[in-house]
Amino acid sequence: MRNDLTIILTALGCALIPTVAVRAADQNGQDRIPAVASSFIEATCLDCHDGPDGEAGLDLRALAGNLDDGHLFEKWVRVHDRVKAGEMPPPDSYDLAPAKVDAFVSSTADWLRDHQEQKWASEGRVPARRLTRLQIERTLHDLLGIDIPIANRMPEEQRTGGFTTVAAGQAMSHFQIEKHVAAVDRALEEAFRRALTPPDTELREMSARDVARRNPKRRTREPEMVDGLAVVWSSRLTFYGRLPATTAKEDGWYRFRIKASSLNTPEDRGVWCAVRRGFCVSSAPLRPWVGGFEATDEPQEWTFETWLPKGEMLEVRPGDATLKIASFRGGQVGAGEGGPQNVPGVAIHSVTMERIHRGPDDETIRTLLFGDLEVQKNGKKLPTLKSDAPKKDAARLVRTFARRAFRRPVNDDEVAPYITVATSSLADGDSLLDALRAGYRAVLTSPRFMYFREAPGALNDYALADRLSYFLWNRMPDEELMKLAEQGRLSDPQVLHEQIDRMLNDPRGERFVEDFAAEWLDLSEIDFTEPDRRLYREFDIIVQQSMLQETHAFLDHLLREDLSVANLIDSDFTFLNSRLARFYDIDRIEGDELQQVALKSEDRRGGLLTHGSILKVTANGTNTSPVIRGVWINERLLGVHIPPPPENVPAIEPDIRGATTIREMLAKHRSIESCAACHVKIDPPGFALENFDPAGQWRDRYPLLAKRRPEGGPEIDPSYELEDGREFSNFEEFQSLIVESPEQIARNVAEKLLTYGTGAPVGFADRPAIDRIVAQAAESDYGFRSLLHAAIASPVFTRK
Repeated sequence: MRNDLTIILTALGCALIPTVAVRAADQNGQDRIPAVASSFIEATCLDCHDGPDGEAGLDLRALAGNLDDGHLFEKWVRVHDRVKAGEMPPPDSYDLAPAKVDAFVSSTADWLRDHQEQKWASEGRVPARRLTRLQIERTLHDLLGIDIPIANRMPEEQRTGGFTTVAAGQAMSHFQIEKHVAAVDRALEEAFRRALTPPDTELREMSARDVARRNPKRRTREPEMVDGLAVVWSSRLTFYGRLPATTAKEDGWYRFRIKASSLNTPEDRGVWCAVRRGFCVSSAPLRPWVGGFEATDEPQEWTFETWLPKGEMLEVRPGDATLKIASFRGGQVGAGEGGPQNVPGVAIHSVTMERIHRGPDDETIRTLLFGDLEVQKNGKKLPTLKSDAPKKDAARLVRTFARRAFRRPVNDDEVAPYITVATSSLADGDSLLDALRAGYRAVLTSPRFMYFREAPGALNDYALADRLSYFLWNRMPDEELMKLAEQGRLSDPQVLHEQIDRMLNDPRGERFVEDFAAEWLDLSEIDFTEPDRRLYREFDIIVQQSMLQETHAFLDHLLREDLSVANLIDSDFTFLNSRLARFYDIDRIEGDELQQVALKSEDRRGGLLTHGSILKVTANGTNTSPVIRGVWINERLLGVHIPPPPENVPAIEPDIRGATTIREMLAKHRSIESCAACHVKIDPPGFALENFDPAGQWRDRYPLLAKRRPEGGPEIDPSYELEDGREFSNFEEFQSLIVESPEQIARNVAEKLLTYGTGAPVGFADRPAIDRIVAQAAESDYGFRSLLHAAIASPVFTRK
């Protein structure tokens, strides 16, 4: 089979040439600046912004009206927004009549909006957009019935406006095409393997002796046999607790049932254990998370499912950083160095390991690939397909596959090239199996598979089904969506709302919050930093994973119950297990299951801003920065864009002596006029969160970094004032002030949903639609689910 990247890339390029209509312009090819706007700028702005040396680097006299230049368009939007907000001209510089300001804002807004609407009418607001690697993986799973990881075989993707789904940031190159083809080949290989070979079956039932150290005289990192149980003590030894008996013979999904109890259990809690996977050798130290559990004196059984590559094994060990740790002579376990320890441990009673598949069984995969054709076994020879008319069957099956892969009907001209690939393979003497695989490969490397097919204007029902399904599920439309699209009913508002609820309530909809939050809230980057163990001794991998679970459960609850998005800033509940509750210094939670918890004022928690996951991704592991957190909160939760800092302003270096507070160091930034305009927005939320350290715990004083002491530095002062002058003395007062304007939070959530779901940032001409979405959601107190419904039903979502 050929791998002709040039042909694929050429086809891709041809498919992406936009249709651009000629727009009205003046003789210089520029949109005419409204006379009202020109007069206003001449009279009130040029004193400060005239020439190359204009304040903030803005030369309004040279600001042209060519709105087709995206950079210029954005400059005009900023000018409009700052005048509308009353920031410019400076209030103490001019005594302007409100009518003049209103006239400038109105005329400029009409000009900008008209330009963008005309451009979108011919080109659409969303450029050509392709599937992300996550969407490709799940689509291949749906099409072929497989369950193997595919996304990690493709290049990392750039995030634009926070999201990988934004078309403007989606590059395409020979390298990416090559990786895509390789991923498709791997997917097809797995689908044909499962369709043509016996089922994957494996079941291992292992006793404590089976998973413990085999040779009692050999130093290893496996569990020790103590009183008939396989024991792993609390320790920081690397790979201690590895279970070679669980080593995978083949790549695959495995279900593990682990029966265990605790030893030397602390009086106030069980022994929290971490389950991870890996090769568990020094040359391959990465150990991805599988799960966690809290062992007690009473034996219990826990079930985990994980993808386990060939050669990898499980590691089961106490993972609570607050437990007393064992001491091993020589730094090794075995040959008597370990022995019974007076520290907590986990005793493994048994482990069951079973090979499983997520998704369709092998018979269903055969139907997906071969339709009604029968697979014939030929002894030791390769299986074949029984067909009286191979060419006709190949054409029929490739056509059916193309329709599913392209997520819409296909005509003869569109499907002909892919059928030709299959029939040519037959003509060359290949088997029908090889011919079908060649045809399917051509389909899956086509731009029609990789790209959304959307035309300017209202989306047709098939394009709407595509956009909706990849928004809520990150996978291809299911049979019900396709049937409604075929009937032309999906664009009916009532039907659309019914489908939104159906899809959210479907098991596939359970991933929506997790997928969305991974990019919106940067949760995908939670592993990027590791809190300094000497400063933040209670932090561990169990705490981190519990933090992620807290945020996912919290957002899912807002969505399921349609609770106000004001809860993102302040809420009276959260979701905790006993380990995370103890980390937060909340002492009334028991058990390793996540549970909804009513918060008290003394808990100092409530809202996303107090979630450890958010506090961790907005810090560097050693210290905190009000600037980093302040920018993050503005951009992610308040919908306030903060431009990059001026190039001539140096970054703030941390004072490791602890003699100077961050508040004092930031004072010089606020004294620079070009910095002050942004810091008036950045600093309030940044300082409000200073009582939370990089690991997410509460603190009253800064750490002494030079001495690696978590406290002992200057006392933290979280007080500040908002941009509008309202003052707060602590974090709780800051929360109260922000939730007084829930419509601002709702507007930001709507914009983030639409950016993620449509593949284009919200533009100036979208603002009236956003206003209507927020107004609709006001009826439900800005409920998260109501916002989602209103966003999907809006023309921003239902039009290209």
